Amino acid sequence: MTETESENPGARQGKGDAPSENLKTRDDTFDDTYKEKEGPKPPKTIVWKNVILMTLLHIGALYGGFLIPSASPLTLVWSFFCFIVSALGVTAGAHRLWSHRSYKASLPLRIFLATANSMSFQNDIYEWARDHRVHHKYSETDADPHNAIRGFFFSHIGWLLVRKHPDVIEKGRKLELSDLKADKVVMFQRKYYKLSVLLMCFFIPMFVPWYLWGETLWVGYFIPALLRYTLVLNATWLVNSAAHLWGNRPYDHNINPRENKFVTFSAIGEGFHNYHHTFPYDYATSEFGCKLNLTTCFIDFMCFLGLAKECKKVSKEVVSARVQRTGDGSNRNG
Repeated sequence: MTETESENPGARQGKGDAPSENLKTRDDTFDDTYKEKEGPKPPKTIVWKNVILMTLLHIGALYGGFLIPSASPLTLVWSFFCFIVSALGVTAGAHRLWSHRSYKASLPLRIFLATANSMSFQNDIYEWARDHRVHHKYSETDADPHNAIRGFFFSHIGWLLVRKHPDVIEKGRKLELSDLKADKVVMFQRKYYKLSVLLMCFFIPMFVPWYLWGETLWVGYFIPALLRYTLVLNATWLVNSAAHLWGNRPYDHNINPRENKFVTFSAIGEGFHNYHHTFPYDYATSEFGCKLNLTTCFIDFMCFLGLAKECKKVSKEVVSARVQRTGDGSNRNG
C-alpha cells in the first residue's frame, strides 16, 4: 500500500539528509534562497466585496446555529456527513493528492474528491493546489499567501480580505504546474467550478433533507448548507493560523508550523503540522497512521478497495534521525 521514502524531498534540508529525488523538481520544497524585498511593504488593499460576503456568511452561520434545536435528527446527521465529505475534498483531495502528490488515485476516486472539493467551496483544485505549493515553498515570507508572521487574523481569514502581496502572485506564476494541467478531472472542475459549487455546496445539502424527510428548506439552507460550509472553512483556516502559532515542534524547531491537537481534530487529521512541513510529501501527514487522522483512514480504505495506491511514507529511521537533529525536544504525541 505504501512506498517508504529514505528522506523528505520537500522540507528544509539539514546536514545528513539524503533526498530520494531532486529537490528542485518539487514545487512544495522550501526555497531558502528567497529574500524579501527591502524597503517599505506595499500598502494593503482591502477587497470590500470579500469583507461583506464573509461577514454575511458568518452571520448566516450564527443564525443557523440557533436553528439547530428545530432541526430533525436526520438533518443534523446529514449536516455532519456533508461536513466530512467536503472536508475530505480538501484534505484527501486538494491537499494530499493534488498539492503534494503523496499518493495516486484512480479516476473514480479523483472524480469523487473533485466533487467533494466543490462542496467545500475553497477555490477550485488548480488554484488551491497552486497557492498551497507557494505556501510551502515560501512559508512565513511575503510570498506566502497566508503568512502567519502577520498574525492570527491575517493567516486565518484576513489574507482573503485583502489583495495578495505582489510576491505571492509572482511566485505563483513561476510554479511548474503541468501535473495539474494534465489532470482532466482538475481542469473539468475548474471549467465548471461555479456551477459545481452552486450544486454541491448549497443546493444538494439543502434539497436532500427537504425531499427525503420533509425538513424545511429554511433549515436545510442554514444548517447543512451555510453553517456546515462555514465550519469547514474555519477548520481549514485553523491549519493556516493556529497550527502555525500554537503547539510544539518535535520534528523541526527552525520552522513555524506546530503540532496542534485541536486542529488535528477539527480538520480531520491536518494538525500534525510540524511533521507535515518537515515531511510534506508523506501521505499521512503524521507518523501515527490513522490515530486522530480520519483523512489517513480514508486514504488507507481507498487503497484497500484498490482505488488508491503508491502512498508515500517516511521511514521511522528517518523520522527519528530528524527528531534528534532538529526537534525541540518535546514529546511526539499522536
